[in-house]
Order: sequence, then structure tokens, then C-alpha cells
Amino acid sequence: MESGRLDLSSVGGDLRDAVVEIARAVKSEGGRALMVGGAVRDLVTGAAKVKDVDVEVFGVEPERLKSILSRRFEFDPCGVSFGVLKIKRLDIDVSLPRRETKRGTGHRGFLVDSDPSLSVAEAASRRDFTVNAIYGDPLTGEIEDPYGGLADLRARVLRHVSGKFSEDPLRVLRGMQFVARFGLDPAPETVAVCRGMTMEGLPPERLFEEWAKLLTKGVEIGKGLSFLRATGWTRYFPELERLIGCRQDPHWHPEGDVWNHTCLCLDAFARNRIGDRREDLIVGLAVVCHDFGKPATTSYDPVKKRIRSLGHDEAGVAPTLSFLRRLTNEESILKEVPPLVQCHMQPFAMWKSKVGDAAIRRLAVRVVRIDRLIRVAQADDQGRLLDPAGGTTSGGEDLRWLAEQAERLRVADAAPKPILLGRHLIAMGHRPSVRFGVWLKECFEAQLDGAFSDLDGAIAYFKSNCIHGDEPHGQSQEG
Repeated sequence: MESGRLDLSSVGGDLRDAVVEIARAVKSEGGRALMVGGAVRDLVTGAAKVKDVDVEVFGVEPERLKSILSRRFEFDPCGVSFGVLKIKRLDIDVSLPRRETKRGTGHRGFLVDSDPSLSVAEAASRRDFTVNAIYGDPLTGEIEDPYGGLADLRARVLRHVSGKFSEDPLRVLRGMQFVARFGLDPAPETVAVCRGMTMEGLPPERLFEEWAKLLTKGVEIGKGLSFLRATGWTRYFPELERLIGCRQDPHWHPEGDVWNHTCLCLDAFARNRIGDRREDLIVGLAVVCHDFGKPATTSYDPVKKRIRSLGHDEAGVAPTLSFLRRLTNEESILKEVPPLVQCHMQPFAMWKSKVGDAAIRRLAVRVVRIDRLIRVAQADDQGRLLDPAGGTTSGGEDLRWLAEQAERLRVADAAPKPILLGRHLIAMGHRPSVRFGVWLKECFEAQLDGAFSDLDGAIAYFKSNCIHGDEPHGQSQEG
């Protein structure tokens, strides 16, 4: 880590050129434009290639700044009312130093006044963590670090900047994902401040954004959840909090309670992400939720002399939905994550009984993508401190077997779709009616059973099995 100079070589060419151009234009007007926040943090650590930049401009009045930049760039109008000039076609946000006064609840309950005369230290005092309060001059490479962010990065410490931190409750969840992404240890005083903060009615979409970053960017996701637990904020996610202290059979789970297991599963998931944000998010959420059913189903079996959680997969659906609804109303997530929780035990069970093709096709219909389910089951398996040679795990053979079968049946990354559709029935001369649904369902079930695999076969099956005259199979017209 270089403490004295800012190296822009890992910033994309167009982005780097634009930042330098902004800094030169501001300098020509007697001001100073400094990079700040995540871009500087990532540049000094070399953690990732910088794809977006925040620039703070000192010494230039707002209208003058707009005039300077409008000669060279177009702005996205949605940011102007918040005092931010979002450069179109480039991920650059340009803002002025500002004073913020807490006037209401939540992360938006602030009165904001731009003040280009503020010093760097004064401007940095409103930022969340010291590692995000490091400034860099794109023209000279000079770094300004008024709150010791570089030292905290070296020591891998997450520390809040000032007393203003507690004014924005979203920062607790930002801390959660920063700890997970950068392997930081929270300073005790920062944990203490967070414990005294409340959620203040944060909107679900903002909560979801931080959880999404945790799951799609976190390296040590379990560490992020540990931060949430240390701050007492698991109380806002009761489905998660109930995992703490929920016992598991030590033969199968020597790692301890369900909380420990879930943290280890999420770390395993992080090691095996595929880089597709949407897919990683769906699978990551399912891994978070996969054992939500255990607190309600766990008991000690005196006959077998072991702790059991029979039916926890089915019981996990309801708490999964309540957890997800706290974060989002996105229909596809609410629809696609719960079946992964409900079916996460199926790969092992199916492998053990060597089920046929029909069962695998039906599983694909339930979970949308079998490759997602395999990833959830893989994380579940790797989240146990077991020795595969000890005979208490399949060693991954079940997942390899299911993956092979799904590929063979062409249902690994998509659920089977009905071959016979309503338009085909109309083409055969049938008038649309409620009977279409009965016929099409019967044909789709037969398709899953392997009765046919193409349209000709579907039509032949329909004609042979679904109609008597113009009636659904097994049902009179009056019925």
C-alpha cells in the first residue's frame, strides 16, 4: 500500500481522462477537485479496478461549477437537486463539500447546505468510516487523510469518522458489508456506537442494496454477519437471530449452532461465486435462509440419542418469505428463493435413492434452475467442519451426479417448458375454454414423465389420451 501518492493507472482510460479533465478545469478557476471515498480506498489498497469515482470540489461556488463542467460534460438531471452532478456515460459523481444537519429520521432526514469554503477535514467529518474519508488529488497524486484512514487500512480496522456517524442508520449495514468485503475488524468504539443506533424506518430498498453488496462482493460474509450480531442489529432480522444458539447434532455439525453453520456456508458460497450478479444474489439469499426452518423443528430424539430437525426444509419457507419481504417486494426474488430453501436437501436424497428422469425434471420445475440448487447444497455441505473420509458426507458425489443428470436432460440452467401450448390446440380446431387448462396440465405432466419430447409427440399424446370427442380426458362435458 502506497501511503504518500495516488496512482491512477488502474482507473479505466476514459474514466481517468475525465477525472483529470475535471480537476484541471476546476484548478483553472482557482479551486481544487479531489477524489474521495471508495475509489481512493481501492486505489491505495489495489483491491479492485476502479470503475466509478466520487469527486469533491473545493473553492468553487455551485453555479460556477455547473457552468465549468457543462462546457465539457452532460449531467444526469436526477442528481442536481441533491447537489451532485452525475456525469452522463461515465460513473463520476461531482459534488461540493456540504454541511448536514439532522432534521428527521432515516438516512434522508438531513438538511444539506453546500459550502465550498469547507476544509478537507471538515468535509471528511461527515463521512462514515475513516477508510472512506481519504482524499486524493488526481493532478499531483497527493493524498490527504485527516482521520487516519490509511493507518486503519494497514491495520485492517473499520472505524467511524466522527460523532456524526450515528445520524445515519444505514451506516450500520454499510459496516456489515465493508467488514465482509475487505476483511476488516470493527473498532470496539464503532461497535458501541452502532449498538446505540436504531433502524429508524429505513426503506427496504436501501436495506436490500447493502445485503446485495454483502452477498455479491463479500469475501468473508460470515464476518459481516458477525458484525451485525455484535452491534445487536440481528434484532431487526429475527429469522436470522433465531439461528443463534439453535443446536445441531455434533456428529453432523461439529462447527456448533445453526448460526455458525450459516456463516461458514456463506463463506463457502463466496469462494464459489460465478460472477453473475443476479445468479449470485439469488443463490446467496437462499444460503442465508436455507436453515431458517431449524429453530421451529429442532428437538432431541431420546431414542436415537441425537438432535434432529426433521422437516426443517419445508418449515423454512415461511420465515424465508418474511425475511425477504423485509428487504424487497421484487416478485422474482420472492418467487425463486424459497423453493431453493425448500429443496436444499433434495440433491442428497435423490442421489441416495437414484431417482428417475421424471423426478429430476419436476425438481427443475420447482427450483427454476438446478444449477442454483446445486450451489446452495454445495455451500451447505462445505459449511460443516466434517472430514469427508469420516463417512458422514457424500463428498460431493451427490452433487456431481445431479449435475450430470440435469445436463443430460437439459434442465441444468432452465426449467422445462411445456411443449404443447394453447395455440396448438386452437390450430387443431379446438375453441378456447377452461378445458384448455386441464388438457395442457395433463400434457405437461406427461411431458415431465418422458411420454414425449417434441411437438409431434405432444400432439399425438394429446389426441390419444386427453380427449373423447371434445372433452378433457376422464371428465364429461357436464362435469
